[in-house]
Amino acid sequence: MFVVVGVTGGIAAYKTVHLVRRLIGEGHEVHVVPTEDALRFVGKPTWEAISRNPVTTSVHEDVATVRHVSLGQRADLVIVAPATANTLAKMAAGLADDLLGTTLLATTAPVVVAPAMHTEMWRHLATQENMRVLRSRGVHVVGPADGPLTGGDSGPGRMSEPDEIADAALAVVTAAEPGRAQDLAGLRVVVSAGGTREPLDPVRFLGNRSSGRQGVALAVAAADRGAEVTLVAAHIDGEVLGGLSDRVRVVSVGTALEMRDAVTDAASVADVVVMAAAVADYRPAAVAESKLTKETQGDRLTLELVENPDIVAGLAAGRMPGQTIVAFAAETSSGDELLERARRKRERKDVDLLVVNEVGWTRGFESADNEVVVIDRSGEVAAQASGSKREVADAVWDAVVTARR
Repeated sequence: MFVVVGVTGGIAAYKTVHLVRRLIGEGHEVHVVPTEDALRFVGKPTWEAISRNPVTTSVHEDVATVRHVSLGQRADLVIVAPATANTLAKMAAGLADDLLGTTLLATTAPVVVAPAMHTEMWRHLATQENMRVLRSRGVHVVGPADGPLTGGDSGPGRMSEPDEIADAALAVVTAAEPGRAQDLAGLRVVVSAGGTREPLDPVRFLGNRSSGRQGVALAVAAADRGAEVTLVAAHIDGEVLGGLSDRVRVVSVGTALEMRDAVTDAASVADVVVMAAAVADYRPAAVAESKLTKETQGDRLTLELVENPDIVAGLAAGRMPGQTIVAFAAETSSGDELLERARRKRERKDVDLLVVNEVGWTRGFESADNEVVVIDRSGEVAAQASGSKREVADAVWDAVVTARR
């Protein structure tokens, strides 16, 4: 999902960093649009580092892409947090003297505001009238909370916590899609994510470049659509795992064998299993008890590797009646060759759906975006999707829902 997060000039802006981090962790593409005053509280480098997208406050930058309206047009959701009294007044009046203002006027996406100001400002008749106007236009309001404020004051006006804002904002989008809203309700879902690590010695391992973002996005999307979700997580970047909702149960593993045991256990009561983890094909035949050093190994080190079990093939072979098994395959081929490899792999593993994506030095892994093709039991292309990993996740679940019908 394409999310615009507007940040205005309040001390609560520091809490919005966590909000952006969570949205990124759940696989959404996030563009931060701060006001000039907001940058006095949290600087531009922080927003760019967290969102992984360029940040500007002016309508006079990046003019070639018509950024002052394109952000609003592309947005699936707009969140303004914190929303100061000044910003709420400008929104009610339809003023657009900066990039955030033009974005708000240009969007038809749901808009969620999280007010933050001192109690007297919140209670002022002008602010309350502005809130009435915004609500009448369909703007969704989260908070404010009642609690400690800047300067030792306390009362209504404190910005709601980032997770509360995220939950409320994402629920608004879900509610706007009634056909998809709870189509996984009542299902128990297992998703694997991240890259396994096979130890060589106490300090080294064989691993891969998987960040776990796609698997986490799949888990969160399933929870949003009503499923009871267990995420079996191998190594996942901290900021990605930190974006998980408390609606997802997490089981942590390290190696492929640990992954097999945990997924097999969870799958015994699951309706759907999605193996999105990057599981090592091989592991060292023996693990050294002490660090392998140049002093003991010389100028060459030879490793003997043994094959790891094929987890998804084992799950498919032992599937329960009515259970849906989905495999992921990362391939460095492309075009027709990519599809043919995917069809052969789906048949060999006997899964219901196989999701294949092309990976490389700069594609697939460690990226906020993904591009996949979903192959069904007949070998046909059941779905294709590209965009943020959350958008891909929803496309995969759409294909699962169709397959289960």
